[in-house]
Amino acid sequence: MNLHCSPDVHTFLCKAFVPACLEQVHVIHPCRNLCEKVYSDCKPLIDTFGIAWPEELECNRLVNCDETAPATAPVTTNAHGTQKTPGQTRRDYGFWCPRHLHTSNGQGYKFLGIDQCAPPCPNMYFKNYELDVAKSFIGIVSIFCLCATLFTFLTFLIDVKRFRYPERPIIYYSVCYSIVSLMYFIGFLLGNRTACNKADDKLEIGETVVLGSQNKACTVLFMVLYFFTMAGTIWWVILTITWFLAAGRKWSCEAIAQKAMWFHAVAWGIPGFLTIMLLAMNKVEGDNISGVCFVGLYDVDASLYFVLLPLCLCVFFGLSLLLAGIISLNHVRQVIQHDGRNQEKLKKFMIRIGVFSGLYLVPLVSLLGCYVYELVNRKTWETTWVFDHCDQYHIPCPYQASSSFLST
Repeated sequence: MNLHCSPDVHTFLCKAFVPACLEQVHVIHPCRNLCEKVYSDCKPLIDTFGIAWPEELECNRLVNCDETAPATAPVTTNAHGTQKTPGQTRRDYGFWCPRHLHTSNGQGYKFLGIDQCAPPCPNMYFKNYELDVAKSFIGIVSIFCLCATLFTFLTFLIDVKRFRYPERPIIYYSVCYSIVSLMYFIGFLLGNRTACNKADDKLEIGETVVLGSQNKACTVLFMVLYFFTMAGTIWWVILTITWFLAAGRKWSCEAIAQKAMWFHAVAWGIPGFLTIMLLAMNKVEGDNISGVCFVGLYDVDASLYFVLLPLCLCVFFGLSLLLAGIISLNHVRQVIQHDGRNQEKLKKFMIRIGVFSGLYLVPLVSLLGCYVYELVNRKTWETTWVFDHCDQYHIPCPYQASSSFLST
């Protein structure tokens, strides 16, 4: 078609691949004589370049008819606000990547199922003032989190002997989340400079989200952020394990400390393995809200298997061990109910466990709820975004979105 080997090639291909439909059952295919004329005109070029005529365009599959005969029903287009009436058939052509979101080959970019296509920057779901509020909120919270976790770590450095097992994992947990908060603060300072690719006016390419591990700064942010996010969660599970061993199994501090090597192997080994897997799979994604790079922001499968599933497993095991430890402590409390001094110490210990676990679990469960809500609604959001911008980007509008909007 680009070579214009026949004056009718565009008309023929349009009728062949996007035929008109009447009364939802009758498809108007192109006529055989039109097909034969286009084939005859293009045959010299086909023979020259060794191109095979597509099987679905074989002229002997078509019938002889009159191309000049008028259509008996109008063909409608997918326009906003168009009402679907009986006798009209509408088709969803899927997502077509807008020109300014195209990327060069070999970068591994994929957006809404289309290769060599990238999400837009700034964020496709939020307005500018909403992005400003979100970025400011993330920056302020990261500062508070960094101060709180560093305070805990500095307290440990002042008196190292104060934090023995089973409380020692709190220190490693605090270190992990101090680094996580530091990464978000760095992302707040950087803005979109690391998470987004700059626009190229010469190539007519707009500002797009970084996908893959080609951007070194984005990859480093991802490695540090994902590794210490997972490590911090695992250290909380190890904290519940040590509390359970101390409360439920009556292990001494020295006995628990002897297992420290295994705790470190699990807490640092599993996040390291998952991080290497994601790098090998090229699953790094820029976050054009927080300015950092993470995983699963646009890839639903990566979000499910590398973020949601590990966090859910950690919550399940940690909460189970925590409840088992609290039940054991309550049983011990009933046994020593006549020993007022020890009972008061045990009561304070149970309150400390409950408050700390609650302060950790409430935000984490809220985060898991947000991840689940996002996974459930992601397809609808993406379709709605395409529907809202299809006219602006000159791409086909999704029929499903327009039908749902019209029905509501």
